[in-house]
Amino acid sequence: MPLELSDFPEEVQVAFFVFSLLTDRWEGMSGSYLGKYWEGIDYIFKIYGIPDPATTYFYMKMWENILVAHRLQEAERKRKAEERKAKSSAGGGKTYTHNVQG
Repeated sequence: MPLELSDFPEEVQVAFFVFSLLTDRWEGMSGSYLGKYWEGIDYIFKIYGIPDPATTYFYMKMWENILVAHRLQEAERKRKAEERKAKSSAGGGKTYTHNVQG
């Protein structure tokens, strides 16, 4: 059964909330996910009155690392699938022709 947000401790729930407020960074040419922009994190901590910013930041960075690794694996899987598809459609398979005379 998948975990719900309420299954996590309050500090982790806060980290997920603040993490969702940050803007994503994508590499322009390949479209790879690079993580989040962290420039305004101290401002967000002040606005929402986060009681323990260091712990929240720790969980946010942990989640970012997991997310980046997952998206990298997914992109690699899709790339390999595209390569297999291109190879099979570009004559990679054998075609048989028969000369039938009657």
